Amino acid sequence: MLERRRFLQLAALSGSALAMPRLSFASAAPEKSTDFIYCLNTATIRGHKLGFIRELEIAAAGGFKAVEIWIESFQTYLNNGGNLKDAAKKIQDLGLTVEDAIGFAAWIVDDDEKRKAAHEQLKKEMEQLAAIGCKRIAAPPMGATGLPKLDLDKTAERYRAILEIGDKSGVIPHLELWGFSKNLGRLSEVTYVAIQTGHPSAKVLLDSYHLYKGGTPLETLPLINPSAVEIFHINDYPAYKPTETIVDADRIYPGDGIAPLKKELSILKHPSRPLVLSVEVFNAEYYKADALEVVKTALKKTKAVTSGL
Repeated sequence: MLERRRFLQLAALSGSALAMPRLSFASAAPEKSTDFIYCLNTATIRGHKLGFIRELEIAAAGGFKAVEIWIESFQTYLNNGGNLKDAAKKIQDLGLTVEDAIGFAAWIVDDDEKRKAAHEQLKKEMEQLAAIGCKRIAAPPMGATGLPKLDLDKTAERYRAILEIGDKSGVIPHLELWGFSKNLGRLSEVTYVAIQTGHPSAKVLLDSYHLYKGGTPLETLPLINPSAVEIFHINDYPAYKPTETIVDADRIYPGDGIAPLKKELSILKHPSRPLVLSVEVFNAEYYKADALEVVKTALKKTKAVTSGL
């Protein structure tokens, strides 16, 4: 019975079971407003070293109504005398929503003590995020990007454990695909782990660059139900960079490369709620440019990509 159950689970991921429905981890969605929420991942201006509050101000001035913040920048603000109440007011005054936070807790590792510390870290971060209205935090395979390969069933147990922590704060960890990682580097791995949790809040966080880097075929992306993906990291990559050598810093503005963005978005957009498109690039050349112009360009090019979808 165990082998048969595992076969059926894997068949659903591979497409072998033709009668299986597309993957879904969510219940009924709210009424549709728009197809997309345009969001700035503050990594796009991280190299400008502006600080948390100025990053928010530049995002708003550049036309974004939503941001995806980095925990590191947020914690630096708090450690240097900032407070949650003032941060929440600033976000509200700027007309922004915080859609997600990029964190790096080592929740996935085999070491019990490190996982325990990661749980405490996440609990604290989730409570702080809830105070500023953020309902999500990224859960990448931090600390397990190299070998050995982790057992996916154990990984699912560990992901469920942090989902249960999120239940208490209302901040849901989204399982993030890192295409360069030996663990959770493939779409099949993150979907398997999310399904195996048996938790209704399980979600996957995908990225156009990481789908390419990890070798996920575009032809199998439709196996993912849009309900499983609330946020998509949108960026592009140049034609002259093969998967073997491309790195995070090679990402470019959406529409400036060869990524099949329109196809990916047409597959992942949800019929009854907007998909958050978070522009995330780490380009050193952009860091040399004026931060406000970078933000304006990012928004303009992202809207151009979504035109007609």
